[in-house]
Amino acid sequence: MTGIAQVWDRQRWYNLIGATACVTVFAVGLGVSFPLLTLVLERQGVEAWLIGLNAGFGPLGVVVAGPLIPMLVARYGSQWVARVSVVVVALLFLSFKLVPDLWIWFSLRFMLGMAAGMLFALSESWVIRSAEGPSRGRITAIYASILSGGFALGPALLTVIGSEGWAPFLASCAIMLTALVPLSFIGMDDRAAAGHEPVSFLSFLPRAPILLAAVGVFALLDTATLGLLPLYGLRKGLDTETAVLALTVMIGGNVALQYPIGWIGDRLPRRAVMLACAFVTGTACLLLPTAMGHPFMWPLLAVIGAAGFGLYTLAMSILGDRFKGAALVAGASAFAAMWGFGGIVGPPAAGWSMQHFGPDGLPYGLAAVFFSFAAAMLARDTIGARRGPDS
Repeated sequence: MTGIAQVWDRQRWYNLIGATACVTVFAVGLGVSFPLLTLVLERQGVEAWLIGLNAGFGPLGVVVAGPLIPMLVARYGSQWVARVSVVVVALLFLSFKLVPDLWIWFSLRFMLGMAAGMLFALSESWVIRSAEGPSRGRITAIYASILSGGFALGPALLTVIGSEGWAPFLASCAIMLTALVPLSFIGMDDRAAAGHEPVSFLSFLPRAPILLAAVGVFALLDTATLGLLPLYGLRKGLDTETAVLALTVMIGGNVALQYPIGWIGDRLPRRAVMLACAFVTGTACLLLPTAMGHPFMWPLLAVIGAAGFGLYTLAMSILGDRFKGAALVAGASAFAAMWGFGGIVGPPAAGWSMQHFGPDGLPYGLAAVFFSFAAAMLARDTIGARRGPDS
């Protein structure tokens, strides 16, 4: 038994390293592609609202992919689905250059979101499943930090390779295909055994409403700030460089501080830490308008990035604590779908808030969302106290 345990322990680390490396490389490629497609459409003279609408079809594809993932994994296995997803995304990205037609790009964006959503959901299920034991929170935090770093590196690479011609498209395609290499380290056979039905996406939804809400709230923060935080900074009187730096600092807080949040989550009840993250993020958003343009702005932005993203890190850890096997795959698929939903709702809702309540509608609206989530957590825990823990 000791030998078997050692082999599993070694394979567990192979799974963690392979999944993290795969999705990080893939994130770098996507980090290049997202701003690149926006710049190409801008040069074509496409109106801003159409550019935003086109970008929204990516998250829509993620939402649609959610219910399909458990069925595909049960039939073909997660590794096969992941490999096909990587190849499909790489080929789709080349298609953007081959067919530079806005209306065709809507379908390409939708399919890109579906394939990318599948890979991210599967990689997270591998990480959560392999991150067992007392260090689960720290391991998922490291994964989250590395993933965020991959997305942040993509736009930086775009400044090196440029946004014109074939070079950025070919570079992104090559980076994405490189993700196939670490997939060979994954050693899991998660196809459904004969006579066993996979856990469906829809059947999972009522089993963890707070976890799914946490993912949706995080996604709303993530997409709203990525799209509108620089604009908010400009309307609060910052120059262009400082407004862009504000977003960089928020992402930096996310990358740098996930491990301490995971460490705390390994020592205290994770739901309590999640509740604290929600309150901290909401409070920081409330304070941000008065801090803009002052030194206190920088630590507030870092805290918003760290605590806001901490909801997702903790949700992944709790998912691994509560669910195993097919239910875990269904949960990771539901997480991906909720991120897609938040990605669809976030930017338009934040833009509407800024239009009707002025620039500060962005942070005040986000504060309202996080405080509402915290209130929902408290209400759910109070109502479910007699029935035992529920998420």
